[in-house]
Amino acid sequence: MNKNTIHNDVDLKSFNSWRVGGKAEQFLICDDKTILSSLIKTKKLKLPITFVGLGSNLLVRDGGVKGTVIVMHGGLKKINYDEDDLIYTEAGVSCSKLAKFSAGKGLDNSAFFSGIPGTVGGALAMNAGCYGSETWDYVQKVLMINLDGDQVERNKLDFKIDYREVKNSNKDEFFLAAWFKFPKGNKEEAEKKIRELLAHRKNTQPLNWPTAGSTFRNPQDNFAAKLIEDCDLKGYRIGGAQVSDKHANFIINLGDASAQDIENIIIYIQQVVFKKKSIQLKREIKIIGESIGI
Repeated sequence: MNKNTIHNDVDLKSFNSWRVGGKAEQFLICDDKTILSSLIKTKKLKLPITFVGLGSNLLVRDGGVKGTVIVMHGGLKKINYDEDDLIYTEAGVSCSKLAKFSAGKGLDNSAFFSGIPGTVGGALAMNAGCYGSETWDYVQKVLMINLDGDQVERNKLDFKIDYREVKNSNKDEFFLAAWFKFPKGNKEEAEKKIRELLAHRKNTQPLNWPTAGSTFRNPQDNFAAKLIEDCDLKGYRIGGAQVSDKHANFIINLGDASAQDIENIIIYIQQVVFKKKSIQLKREIKIIGESIGI
């Protein structure tokens, strides 16, 4: 698919890790921030605009997405190490690439990014994290784009950052890039940490199935997976969607799931856990688009 070109009625199944969902009314993969600004300024993109990274933390509903879907992965993918010891990375760079690049520069504390199955843009938007670390622990500043097509640099003070949640005091802005600062360490040790984390991920997560990673946030002083497992929901199935037998906080597509199957199983899990444990699980995944018939 040609980059920097607006496409119509594009099936989004190939652009999300659950492999479900309908079509985007308009669709764009852009590899140039200046071109993206121009397309927005000249009103060539239908509103609303939805930015998508790897689609790895996303449920696209079966009725598709109105407006324009802009996919960052495969587009904005520049990454470099500057003279201020900062790593500059565009929003379409995968988190695993950020981890490997940082380790290769002999920087420490970035290995956890190898366990985040998404892009830098998505990680910034939700303060993604794992293994005790979070994205915004290492952010120095970010580059945003607004609905006027203007690009603006911002720092942490412009955001309210919480567990799996980032609120911007300036509405209708989207992440284009970020500058990270990691402490200096040992290249071999940093690369070893990445290998260990990837091995742990492989052993504990159903990576051979279409899934969107952790479906729910961990409640305070608890774990979503444990709560779901304690409610005997491992293996529970609706249509082609199933709670993973390997990790209860993962919902897998057995091959013929619809987005509605997945959404229904999410709601069912929330209902059962609340009934049995009096805990309301909050989604970690984001849901976009329209249901069929709406």
